[in-house]
Amino acid sequence: MGRGKIEIKRIENTTNRQVTFCKRRNGLLKKAYELSVLCDAEVALIVFSSRGRLYEYANNSVKTTIDRYKKASADTSNSGSVTEANAHYYQQEATKLRQQINILQNANRNLMGEGLSSMGAKELKQLENRLEKGISRIRSKKNELLFAEIEYMQKREIDLQNDNMYLRAKIAENERAQQQQMNLLPGPEYEVMPPPQFDSRNFLQVNLLEPNHHYSRQEQTALQLG
Repeated sequence: MGRGKIEIKRIENTTNRQVTFCKRRNGLLKKAYELSVLCDAEVALIVFSSRGRLYEYANNSVKTTIDRYKKASADTSNSGSVTEANAHYYQQEATKLRQQINILQNANRNLMGEGLSSMGAKELKQLENRLEKGISRIRSKKNELLFAEIEYMQKREIDLQNDNMYLRAKIAENERAQQQQMNLLPGPEYEVMPPPQFDSRNFLQVNLLEPNHHYSRQEQTALQLG
């Protein structure tokens, strides 16, 4: 059978009350220990019995934990005043920032030539000096940029000239190399035709005629045809 419900009220029987106190006290101390170990919490437990006997548990120190509790309680009680002080401080800071924004916006309009009617001669003179200083700084910065650009263009021009000279030298070198190769080539060769070989079939012999233009029997004309 399951445990029955116990009515939460003072136990009148002294013996039963003492037994219940011992059981509940040990269970409470055990739970405090488990809470401190499992959750890494700072736990302090103080129990006084009906006879005035003290039972305590603390994973650090009961006194240290109590002092920490007092300090936290004091900070909690003063949290209302701290919050009010912080709100007042932030309101003052917001007001200062709004004033600074208004001053900067008016100064910007004055630099653009607006809202000058409400300014006196001294203020206009100060504004004129500020504008002249600003224009001087702008011109100085512009001149620096122009000089830097001119130097860059001059350097670029020198680089282009050097590249042009290098290319011309390479072209001349290539032309000389080609001319040397042409000089090393042999001249045109003429083919010499060999003399024709003698062939008796294609040769015609004729005896010399004597002065009296008579042919002798021994001197005959031999004609050999192929």
